[in-house]
Amino acid sequence: MNQSDCTDIPCMKEAGIEGFSEKKSEASSFEFLGEPSSWIFQKQKSFQGVSNWIGVLLFVLFIFMALFPSIFAPYAPEERFIPYETPSEEHLLGTNDIGNDVLSELVFGARISMTVGFMAALISTLIGTSLGLCAGYFRGIIDELLMGFTDVVLVIPKIPLIIVLGAFLRPSIWILIAILGLLSWESTARVTRSKTLQLREAGYVKSAQCMGFSSYHIMKSDIFPNVIHVLFPKFMLATASAMISEASLSFLGLGDVSMKSWGMMLSFAFSQGGFIRDMWWWYMPPGICITLCVLSIALIGFGLEAKEEHSREGVDTL
Repeated sequence: MNQSDCTDIPCMKEAGIEGFSEKKSEASSFEFLGEPSSWIFQKQKSFQGVSNWIGVLLFVLFIFMALFPSIFAPYAPEERFIPYETPSEEHLLGTNDIGNDVLSELVFGARISMTVGFMAALISTLIGTSLGLCAGYFRGIIDELLMGFTDVVLVIPKIPLIIVLGAFLRPSIWILIAILGLLSWESTARVTRSKTLQLREAGYVKSAQCMGFSSYHIMKSDIFPNVIHVLFPKFMLATASAMISEASLSFLGLGDVSMKSWGMMLSFAFSQGGFIRDMWWWYMPPGICITLCVLSIALIGFGLEAKEEHSREGVDTL
């Protein structure tokens, strides 16, 4: 072996040691840089969990208020006192222009507002689920016709249509529920269709088709149970949207006057001098209740959608 070869060996060892130390330092720096991202992800996940629980607690409170209003309301909603009273021990939120206790109206109004939201969301969810299942399962010409009809309904302006119908029909809460439900199912139909297209190619669905089960039986027993977890967040968000629409239309005077919802309370406060007299105890509480109730429903819906995305990502990684 030459002397030059011997002298080169320590150099090679030193170079290898230096290269190894550089790689080690790079790996350690890479791990250090990766720690903040995982910390941020954990913080974001914990924040989503806390916000979801806050939404659940607020939503349960409003549900109890709507189901058992006599527990929370100090008086009957039709009971009258001195009009335009300021907040006091007898009337925590004062009275309105005809002497009704505002707090009692607020508690009993939760039932009307939440009934409109849930009933309209139920109608839209049923229609969207049925059309989405048929479009995704049968495909072909049926899929094109149903999705084309969905696109047509999607471009119909809902609020102007309700205003026009309210001008020709007697204002009624049931007409409002029907219109909101019949014109708010497009998003649910699209989500259900995309999920049905995935489930249609599953092995258990193919086995059921080979065994001769009817299409109705397969959609009801094999596909629909696996779509419910996608439908529930859409149902919650449709409820929040319907409540906002009801409050907007009632504020414009297109609601049922005989049923005092939160939106109707805002309408009366605006038309009977509540804003001019600066009676904040009349118009602020229903606005706050609408905001908090819609926010709680939205938090629950977003939390369920986030869980669905995480579970889908986990399945994809497997």
